Amino acid sequence: MKRRQFVKASLIGGGVILGVGAGAFTLIKEGNKNSLTVEMALKKLDDLSDESLIHQGEWNPYQIFTHCAQSVEFSMSQFPEHKSNLFKSTVGQLAFSIFASKGKMTHDLGEPIPSAPIIIKHLDSTHALIRLKQSLLNFSRYQGILAPHFAYGELSKAEYEIAHVMHLYNHLQEIKT
Repeated sequence: MKRRQFVKASLIGGGVILGVGAGAFTLIKEGNKNSLTVEMALKKLDDLSDESLIHQGEWNPYQIFTHCAQSVEFSMSQFPEHKSNLFKSTVGQLAFSIFASKGKMTHDLGEPIPSAPIIIKHLDSTHALIRLKQSLLNFSRYQGILAPHFAYGELSKAEYEIAHVMHLYNHLQEIKT
């Protein structure tokens, strides 16, 4: 009887995951996949360097830039906390696959990386922007083993580049000049 319940629960769970994935796939608009490079991200950030920035979300530019820098830095060291292996091998991989195929990510823009240092608000975003740019440059030069992503699991360097840039672009939607 327990085996039958397990199989039934597995089928239902798999169906839910596929249904959610299919729904997300149809709702996310296509992004420009050619712009998903560190080089293009750095150009966007350079353009922001000379502008007065206004935020339209929960986090100000300092917090956004610091959060994105943390993600890049953790990929080269270690994320402080992870989702379960089951989550990473199912929902996490599905989410990354959908985002990568669309060339665009969407996520809760006010949610910190689990167990990452708390980012307090600062009005001057200059240092955070410099940190973010440096983290992206460090990532592009990095030759070591990359840490598993806290939600997506193991990613290649090319996949991580796409993930980092999509993550940044998603957050930049809340910054206006």
